[in-house]
Amino acid sequence: MIPVLTIDGPSGAGKGTIARLMAERLGWHLLDSGALYRLTALAGIDRSLSLDDAQAMAACARALDVDFKIISHTVVIELDGTDVTSRVRSEEAGMGASKVAALPSVRDALFERQRAFQQAPGLVADGRDMGTTIFPEATVKIFLTASAEARAERRAKQLLELGENVSLPRLLEDIKARDERDSARSASPLKPADDAITLDSTALSIEEVLAVVAKAVADTNR
Repeated sequence: MIPVLTIDGPSGAGKGTIARLMAERLGWHLLDSGALYRLTALAGIDRSLSLDDAQAMAACARALDVDFKIISHTVVIELDGTDVTSRVRSEEAGMGASKVAALPSVRDALFERQRAFQQAPGLVADGRDMGTTIFPEATVKIFLTASAEARAERRAKQLLELGENVSLPRLLEDIKARDERDSARSASPLKPADDAITLDSTALSIEEVLAVVAKAVADTNR
């Protein structure tokens, strides 16, 4: 079976960074599942659709042509062959993604699309339900979390680097609201898989988190 490493957790916990570093280290494919929902939301916004229109948003999800590439240690997201990395990381896309991800029809449309990323020699899948719903048979499952305050500060720094205006109190409020919405939703709520390793990154460096994840993967190969 083609090995899969899943890294789940709330927004801002560092999943994307760890997933990219592990994909580079292992030479595996990369799936940023959160980006798929962001891309679906942006496609809907561009078409002036209501993000609450389950049928229309599911159609957007099925039509996505997406590729994740690691270029110069950076994840580049391409939609229909066009680099949309910066736009996908915007706050507008993030809030839209949380809305469309709560629609069962969208999740159904993206389920097989995500499963198709499992290709040799292996896959690192970053998201919220990778280890519970999409790849329950994954070789190693990580649930990476951090305090809401730490995640808001990290997000503020990221947005500043993108040249966006930032309100830390608003970001903190949005993150707490998103956590509550993602944890309470009926379709694949945010929670660690029963066999996942839960890791709190609040007080840990990237190197310390990476060391724990790398060891977990190495241990499965012994």
